[in-house]
Amino acid sequence: MTGNLYRGQAGLPFSSTLRVYEPLDAFPEDQRAAIKSAGERAVSRAAVENAELLASLGRITRAGGDPFPTGRTDLVRVTRAPGVPVEENGKEGSGEETADGVALLYCPSQLVLRAGLAANALIEGIHGPLAELLIPEEQRDRHQERIDLVNARDGITRVHTRASTWGIPFSWFSLFLESDPQDVVEAGGRILTVRVWTPISDALDRVRYAVANLALAAPDLDMLDDLTQLTEWLELFHADSMVELDYGAVADKVYPDDSPMDVRLGIECLAEGDMTGAAAAYRRLASRWIPIRQLARAS
Repeated sequence: MTGNLYRGQAGLPFSSTLRVYEPLDAFPEDQRAAIKSAGERAVSRAAVENAELLASLGRITRAGGDPFPTGRTDLVRVTRAPGVPVEENGKEGSGEETADGVALLYCPSQLVLRAGLAANALIEGIHGPLAELLIPEEQRDRHQERIDLVNARDGITRVHTRASTWGIPFSWFSLFLESDPQDVVEAGGRILTVRVWTPISDALDRVRYAVANLALAAPDLDMLDDLTQLTEWLELFHADSMVELDYGAVADKVYPDDSPMDVRLGIECLAEGDMTGAAAAYRRLASRWIPIRQLARAS
């Protein structure tokens, strides 16, 4: 059943994610054992995706109508960081555990915090009786108590995952090049997802380049604010982290995808004053992604 859910996800919105994976040493010492243990329980990446999807479906159908996660368990995704220096004793320089000579990096789901942020964003966009109908105030207050418990236990917490439905923000593509490592996950003649990775140092160099050029060439562009916020977010993480763009089910509609190249060319054209080239890059992006975003309003 879970495999079919992961492969199908019929009727669910396209959801894409941007994740940061950090070395174990980047987490508070009292959290490392739990994060490592949760990572070891993840038999496969597909199993983690299945578990997260099943849990979300369970929340929206459970008695009482409370859609929020309880925080009793938290899923952790694990990846390996090629190229991270490893000492002769088999451990990465900062003391992190390794597997096959490659450092392991961890990305906790942090569902309690993320659910709270998502609910706040929803309430800001929808006011009045509809907001109360979607997420009753009693449930929001109950979930705020869970968030307060997490903050009291973990202190200041970096949120490792950003999510987007019905399309990928153009700003995210500025972090990647078409030459970055990627994994195309297929089954039954369909692309389930495409995942692209890059070291956080490269991602920061690229987004800072984009911010610097747009600040001079197009300071009023909305994308500049998105890029600035993205830069500030990435600067919170360990220097040996990895950034992952997970297309999710939308990959089947757009892959192979030239969006990273189109975003980069668009920014370069703006910096050079080539409005024709910038407009052409935007048209390519729009023709690819606007039809996806329109699905959000399709009946």
